[in-house]
Amino acid sequence: MTAKPPIIAATLTDDHVTLVPLDPSHHDGLVEAAKDGDLWRLWYTSVPSPEGMAREIDRRLGLQEARSMVPWTVIDADGRIAGMTTYMNIDNTNQRVEIGSTWYARRVQRTPLNTEAKRLLLGYAFDTLDCIAVEFRTHFMNRQSRKAIERLGAKLDGVLRNHQVAPDGSLRDTVVYSILPGEWPAVRSNLTGMLAR
Repeated sequence: MTAKPPIIAATLTDDHVTLVPLDPSHHDGLVEAAKDGDLWRLWYTSVPSPEGMAREIDRRLGLQEARSMVPWTVIDADGRIAGMTTYMNIDNTNQRVEIGSTWYARRVQRTPLNTEAKRLLLGYAFDTLDCIAVEFRTHFMNRQSRKAIERLGAKLDGVLRNHQVAPDGSLRDTVVYSILPGEWPAVRSNLTGMLAR
C-alpha cells in the first residue's frame, strides 16, 4: 500500500462560511466570538475562555505540528470570525479523522453556517483526502450537538461510558458517530437539501 501524504489544512469556502487555517492573528476575533454567548461557561463542552484563547491557539497549532490535528478558524458570510473547528485524532496511516473541537458564536448557531462547514469538511475528507471514515464525538448530555450530528446523517457507533474526566471532576460519557465513504453521496445530498430548505 502506498503511503499517503499527511493530512493538511486548506482554505475551504462556500456561500455562508469560509474555513481558513488557524493562525495566531485570529486571536482577537476568536475572543469576540467566544464572548458571544459566554460559550466557555457551558459545562458539557470545552470552549476556550477569553483569557485562555492564546493557549488554545498554541495547543491546536502544536497538535498540528505533531500531525494529529488540523485546526481551522471559521469565518461567516460577513467576513467575521465565528469560531473554530478541527480534524482531530488524525490517523494518517489509515486516512481517518474526527471532526470536532468545534464551537460557534451564538449569532451563527442554527444558521446555514454549520451545515455548510460540515459539508466542506466532509467533502475535503472524502473527495480530496480519500478518508476511510470520518468520526464525530460529543458529550452524552450535549443534546444540541447530538441532534446536529444526527441531522448530518452520521450513524451512531456507540457510547464510551466514563470516557473522560471533565474539568469539574464529573465523568463524561462520549457518544461516537461516523460516516463512511459509501455513505458520503447520500449525506452530501442530505446536506445540500437541508441548505436548499
